[in-house]
Amino acid sequence: MLAIKLKRIGKKHQASFRIIISEKRSKVGGRYVEDLGWLNPKTKEFNIKKERVGYWLKNGVQPTDTVYNLLVKSGVIGGPKRPVHKKKKVESVS
Repeated sequence: MLAIKLKRIGKKHQASFRIIISEKRSKVGGRYVEDLGWLNPKTKEFNIKKERVGYWLKNGVQPTDTVYNLLVKSGVIGGPKRPVHKKKKVESVS
């Protein structure tokens, strides 16, 4: 099964990401099927090939939660964002 994932590229402390399509269970550093765009988390900029993402989504490719939120933000997918990091509840000892 294929998935839309983020692949980290760039130097140390200068992270940027490629938005790729690869096998869901394969490692992110390995081979990929297609490059769909990029993301720079420091400047909050990103670019997505909307037509190709739409094509792959129609063919059953599932995005990860972070990529799903990027697609919602760019307007490719409609609906609410998914929670990615859940906050831990701190229990007080009384």
